[in-house]
Parts: sequence; C-alpha cells; structure tokens
Amino acid sequence: MTAQFDLVVRGGTIVDGTGAPRFRGDVAIKDGVIAAVGTVEGTGREEIDATGRIVTPGFVDIHTHYDGHATWTDRMLPSSQHGVTTILAGNCGVGFAPCKPRDRDRLMALMEGVEDIPEPVMSAGLPWNWESFPEYLDSIQDRAFDVDIATQVPHAPLRVFVMGERAADRDPATPQDIAEMARLAREAIEAGALGFSTSRTINHKANDGTLTPTYVAASDELTGIAKGVAESGKGVLQFISDFDDMDSEFGIVERMMAESGRPLSVSLLQSMRHPEGWRDLLAKIEQARANGAPIRAQIAGRPVGLIVGFEFSRHPFLACPSYQEVAKLAPDARLAALRDPARKARILAELEGADDEMSVMLSNRFGGMYEMTDDPDYEPSKDDSIEARATRAGMSPAELAYDVLVDGSGVIYAPAANYLDNSLVPIRTMMAHESTTFGLGDGGAHCSFICDASLPTYYLRRWVAPEGVENDPEGRMPLEEVVRKLTTDTADLVGLGDRGQIKVGLRGDLNVIDLDNVMLLKPESIDDLPNGAKRLHQRAQGYDATVVAGQVTYRKGEPTGALPGRLVRGSRPRQAA
Repeated sequence: MTAQFDLVVRGGTIVDGTGAPRFRGDVAIKDGVIAAVGTVEGTGREEIDATGRIVTPGFVDIHTHYDGHATWTDRMLPSSQHGVTTILAGNCGVGFAPCKPRDRDRLMALMEGVEDIPEPVMSAGLPWNWESFPEYLDSIQDRAFDVDIATQVPHAPLRVFVMGERAADRDPATPQDIAEMARLAREAIEAGALGFSTSRTINHKANDGTLTPTYVAASDELTGIAKGVAESGKGVLQFISDFDDMDSEFGIVERMMAESGRPLSVSLLQSMRHPEGWRDLLAKIEQARANGAPIRAQIAGRPVGLIVGFEFSRHPFLACPSYQEVAKLAPDARLAALRDPARKARILAELEGADDEMSVMLSNRFGGMYEMTDDPDYEPSKDDSIEARATRAGMSPAELAYDVLVDGSGVIYAPAANYLDNSLVPIRTMMAHESTTFGLGDGGAHCSFICDASLPTYYLRRWVAPEGVENDPEGRMPLEEVVRKLTTDTADLVGLGDRGQIKVGLRGDLNVIDLDNVMLLKPESIDDLPNGAKRLHQRAQGYDATVVAGQVTYRKGEPTGALPGRLVRGSRPRQAA
C-alpha cells in the first residue's frame, strides 16, 4: 500500500508549542509540512513510535553566531544536537557582510575579539565570495544544513562598509553615511534578512583591544538605520548595551522603536559591574510594553560562565613555562607528563609568580570555580567551590584545581553573569516575567571558553516542573510553558510564524524526547573547525529523534546524514487560528 505521508510520529504526548495542555496523538508530515495532527489513519514512508515520549515542535534559537559556519560546514553544532531546528545568526552587530575585500581582516579581527572565533579558522573557512549582504545570502542559498538558517544584517560590517577607516576610528556618522546605511539595511531585509543587530557594549572589542565600531553609534544613526529597516515593511531590531546610563541608553531604544515601529529585543543579564541593573532594565521594558512598545528581553536561564581545562584553551596554568613544555603533546601524553610530581610542583610554583592576565584572573577566582561532571550542576553551592574543598582537604586551591584537571573530571566551571552570591533569584525572576524570551545561547561563538548553545536541553532538565505541580517552590514551570518559550515565543519574536507549533500547514520540524532521561554531558573539546582547530562542544541525552522538514536529522543524538535545512529568506507572519 502506498504511504500517504513522508513521516508519521505515533502515540506521543504532544506539546504543541502554544502553551495549550498536552495531549496524546499522532503527527503526520508530507512535503516538509505538518499534514495531520491527532489520530492519523494513513501510513508514512517512515514511522516513529513515540509511546511514552513527548513530541514538541523543533526549537527556534534566535541568538547564534553561525554566520561563518554556514559557509564552511553543514552541521550547526552543538545547537542541532539540542533539539534546535532553526537558528538566527547575525546577532550582536557582528558578522561578515556587507564587506569590501580591504576590510576582511578587520571584520575577522572583530569577530575573533567579540565572539572568540579564531582568526585562522575564519581565514581558512570563509570563501569571501560576496561583498553585499544579498550576495552573502546568495552564497549560502544552495547549501544544505542540519537546521534552517536565518540571518540578520549586523551593524559593524554595515558601518565599516559605508564609512571605511572612519568607522574603525569610531567617528560620528554623517547624514549621508546614515542614509546609505539605512538604504543597505533595507536592501538586506528585502533580500531576506530577518532584521538588524547592533552593539553598544564595552565588552565587544576586536582582538587588538579596540572597541567595536558601533560602540559610539549615536541615536540619529541607529534610528536612521531602523527607519531603513521599517521601509521594507518588515524586520526586527536587536540591541546590546551595558546600560551604564540607563535613561540615555533606553532612550535610544525607545526612539528606534517609536520612529520605526519595528519590534526590538535587548539582552538582559545580571552583571558583576551592575548587580541590580537587570531589575532597572526589566522595569523599563515592562513600562515600555505597557505603553504599547514592541520590545522584549532576551535572557539565559542559567548562569553564564567560563569552562576551563587542560583539554581546552583556557586554564589557570596556561602561561606556566613547565606547562608550556608539554602543552602541544597529544592529550594522553600531556596528562601523563602533568602527573609527574616534579612537574606539578614546578607548575604550582610558577603560578604564584605568574603575571599574565588569564592566569591572574583565574587563580584569583578559585572561590567561584567548581568541578564539572556529566549532568553538570550549573547552580553550585559555595561549599563545593575549589577553594572550599581545598580548605577542607588542607591543600591550596591551585593544587586541588590541578588535580581536578589531571585526575578528576578534567573540567572546571566558573559562573559569572546571572549568579552573583550563588543566587538564582535573578534567573527565576527573569524567566517568570512576561516580557522575556529565551535567547543568548551564542551557538557558534566562544569556541574556547563558553558553551551555552546547550541551553534548550538545560531548560528541559532543570526548569520543567513535575506534571500537575503549581507554584513550584523551585521556580520550575509547566512543560507546556517551557516548550512555548523555546518555540512559539522565539519564532514569533523574529517573524517566523510558519514554525514553532505543531499545527497543520506549519513547518514539519519536531523533537521526540524521552523527558525522564534528558541530560547534559560535561563539555568536551572537538576538532571540527576549518584547519582542524578545536572548540568546545557539549552533548545531550534524551532526544530520541529530531526532525527537520519531515526528515529525521538526529537519532539518539547521532546524525542520520539527512541535511534538509536551508537558508530562510524573509519573515513569515503567523496566521490566525
């Protein structure tokens, strides 16, 4: 008998992404879209038994930096192994288009400094077969991926393209400059970009320490570009700032929205510099929304921290001469050398006199550093810190850190943002607020010391309340709400109304999840970047299958070989039910 569908997922507990109560049923997909939901009588060329599993829409990750990866690889890892089926690149105002040949090195230096993607990797991987943003889209149009890829036009390349050296010197934009940037932004949106992103944070610097060219962009410049986006009749805005001067910075945000009418999102974290600043920003956002402004905050639902170890590119002992003597050995040989008591003693002695920035920073933070294992604890107690454990053991924190990296798990975690005083209050408050949306995973970036693209799995592991529990004391939320925040909310924020829900006629992207066994593994180092460079990766358990456009891309976390993902050009409004 001829199959009526390409894929049927049978007997699962469907959590459809809308926030509606879960229900038991089947999902059928044909020609890349959902063809039936409920009791499906017809057969599929392929069928999945989802009994005892939850079935969700594919997750939509709106904050990634796979701009370069989309030109050199077909797998957007680690995101695609965490249930993500659509990603949005071009965040934080950095990227590679538009770009004149003379400015390529400048943009790579900026991306290396801001997003920790090594320059040799970009030099080896980027084909640079574009100048304009539409040409960049054309360059990836026919490529195949394990996820769908959407883009934004980033401010820094746009500014450098128009202003040249004056942009790098952070000169003010002239009215003519602004008009040209606005024209090019509109051109990018009309070619298929979903929006425009910018950054005004002091943390975003090129690899030589110079600030991003957009740091000094004035209100007139940003508003002018936002108007250019608005002239296309679509497009979203993304804005990053330290908000040191809250009234002034938020005034720019409000002006961009008021004069363009376009939706805007800002990044929201608890920072060490301004521990309570997140509350002020959230209050501003809440008031602006009450006044009708289309604004939301992108948040991360766990602490953001550094991952360090001998397997990675960052650790406290990196600059010690006795470590450098063995640094380039194969991993097993390096660990064997590091187990030598005499070498260990020399390295610990050398650390005491180290004066390089990384060694000093890390060795002064042992009170806020923790061993990381499989099923990692992202909200550790102070009693479990390297310093506290060392005190109980009667040894120095540096020695215990060394032992953990050589003979323990090999991974140390140093939470920074979102976890001051080991408190989850900021995260819980942000997550529960109606003005926030899940984001800030930064997939594709921070190759050597942060790995937050695993956030979707963490949400399922940590923040889902047991069924039937209301007002959970741990701050956990119903499964339906967590899934909605990973799908409908993120998709709608960036204008992708053709996905994010399990409904007939929408994109056939699904996850089949063994919720009871969802778990993160500890971060690891893999060498899949151009020229064989290494990067952080983090795997997950609990995903029976991930489906993109009706094709199973991953089973039990392993790739099937299917690459149905493509470039997404342009927003798609969600149709009323």
